Amino acid sequence: MFLGLGVGAFTGAFFHVLTHAFFKALLFLGAGSVIHAMSDEQDMRSMGGLKKYLPITYATMLVGTIAIAGIPPLSGFFSKDEILAHAFVSSPVFWVLGFLGALCTAFYMFRLLYMTFFGEFRGTENQKHHLHESPVQMTIPLIVLAVLSVVGGVINLPEALHGGTWLANFLSPVFAQTNQVVEPFHLSHSTEYVLMGASALGAIIMAFIAYNKYVKKSEIPQGDGASEESGLYKLSYNKLYIDELYDTLFVRPLNSLSKFLHSVVEKAGIDGLINGIGDLFVSSGKGIRQLQSGNVGFYIFMMVIGVIAFMLYGLFTI
Repeated sequence: MFLGLGVGAFTGAFFHVLTHAFFKALLFLGAGSVIHAMSDEQDMRSMGGLKKYLPITYATMLVGTIAIAGIPPLSGFFSKDEILAHAFVSSPVFWVLGFLGALCTAFYMFRLLYMTFFGEFRGTENQKHHLHESPVQMTIPLIVLAVLSVVGGVINLPEALHGGTWLANFLSPVFAQTNQVVEPFHLSHSTEYVLMGASALGAIIMAFIAYNKYVKKSEIPQGDGASEESGLYKLSYNKLYIDELYDTLFVRPLNSLSKFLHSVVEKAGIDGLINGIGDLFVSSGKGIRQLQSGNVGFYIFMMVIGVIAFMLYGLFTI
């Protein structure tokens, strides 16, 4: 979407927002259906073979996976293709970067599908005993979103495929009212066919690579990230160590600062000052309170002392 905005494909970016709403919402709800069936388990390494237990969830998530991977004729293919075509016109480098990102998406989404629904079940016996398809309250939204993921691309079919670019025409007044130049697009149909074919073929190849790795060879990632894979695998497994870096640069320093502010500034400084003033008045109050003992003899004694004090003051000041 941001690539589309960056290269001026405003309609394409908005188009991808719409199609993305269909298949990404489908995938999120499908993940919830799987988690529900797995008794709240969320680790794909503990799943596998769920296709026969959750047929509706599997079928709808398969549709969502194909759509998000950009394989025709589902909606994600058309919205991604429009952005990539504009990127190619703007700069082939942008197209290559977008194309590589699309390949990564296709690979990890089919990895998700294969690890979850194919192969042997890798969970516990208790989880296997409770496996079941989700109720209709959960599966009906999946079916609706799956249908939209299939047909959603028709709202902006490209001219190269004899489409009417309905969405582009619908949004054109918006760009005119904001003095925004409608994105120029000069690309021959033959070139666009080649770009479409490369995008679709790349996604299909990634699907086969993922199938070969996670279904045919049944290579399930290790639990501790310390397998015989390359350093790149460990780097990816540990999320590029972004969490550790963030913890070192921000979380720990802020925690230390918070502890300092709490123990020194707040407790010893602010609380110490306020409590010290309070203790001063409490202590002085305890001392002054002794003068109001209720003992009449003490009052007479103090009165005599007061009179003598006034007499001496008058004597020495005359």
